[in-house]
Amino acid sequence: MAQPLRVAVAGVSHGHAAFILGRPDKGDIRIAGIYEPDVAVAKLRAKQYHLPENIFYTRLDQMLDAVKPAAVLAFGSIKAHREVVEAAAPRHIHVMVEKPLATTVEDAVFMDSLARRYKVQLLTDYETSWYPSVAKVFQLLEDSSFAGQVRKVTINDGHQGPKEIGCGPEFLQWLTDPVLNGGGALMDFGCYGANLMTHLMKNRLPVSVTAIARHYKPLVYPKVEDDATILVDYGDEQCTIQASWNWTFSRKDMEVYGDKGYLIAADKNTLIQRNSERTPAVTRRITATDIPVYEDPFSYLVDVLSGKVNMPPHGLYAPANNVIVVRILAAARESVRTGKTVRF
Repeated sequence: MAQPLRVAVAGVSHGHAAFILGRPDKGDIRIAGIYEPDVAVAKLRAKQYHLPENIFYTRLDQMLDAVKPAAVLAFGSIKAHREVVEAAAPRHIHVMVEKPLATTVEDAVFMDSLARRYKVQLLTDYETSWYPSVAKVFQLLEDSSFAGQVRKVTINDGHQGPKEIGCGPEFLQWLTDPVLNGGGALMDFGCYGANLMTHLMKNRLPVSVTAIARHYKPLVYPKVEDDATILVDYGDEQCTIQASWNWTFSRKDMEVYGDKGYLIAADKNTLIQRNSERTPAVTRRITATDIPVYEDPFSYLVDVLSGKVNMPPHGLYAPANNVIVVRILAAARESVRTGKTVRF
């Protein structure tokens, strides 16, 4: 774009607000306004990131009408994503939200329908979308069938717990709320696995979802589960998603097993691969110079809005993918509640 993209930020209570507020100035984006109803949180972020207080607003509609951004970035609670799309889409303002798209299927479908009605882009940002190792796994599966027919996928995400790693009280207030976040670790980290597997399956719906959840730290997280295992079955393939606030350390990794070999994205830049009985596993360092990948989600947003990039429906950021993600998460919650497998 010849001129920087004018964006607004809707909510700054999310710890990931640092992604945009602390982003180095690359000349491609300008923050025109910030909506945050909690004045104390607004003052905190203004101080943290040396932002002028006059760009903060306590009403979303007032902020959007005043600054007229091309896009709005949502960094409030997951439940608040719906009100952001409701306000932005009729004003023909594009939206990017932090993962997951919504807390309920009803909200996800409604948000997607609004975006399509008003012809605006609706993106969901996941950190794993930026990983060169993940992009390389998908390339090898797609272009060379490196692992053959995929049969099993295991995706592990999480950390020691949001309180344990030092998330602020303004973030914890809604992140550990079953309504505002839609759940605990199941939503917070289960969404990564659902997003990656939906991409791998090109938006094919699963046959069934079975899940269990645990409350290992009820004194720390009294309202929500802190550990979940979700089995997503496609009949000929299956994915095990392990989401937890109880890992010994932070992790975001993916294992893909086929009938000819396996690919393991051990971290952002580490890929382990093997597809021969006679050849040992090979560990490779993968960077953005090895495979095209946007390591900055806001650069991706700029290129989508400029027409440089076309989001495929099964793309990691795409609404079609992310409505399915919410359907999988909702099915997992129902499975936990009933103790039964939920069939699609």
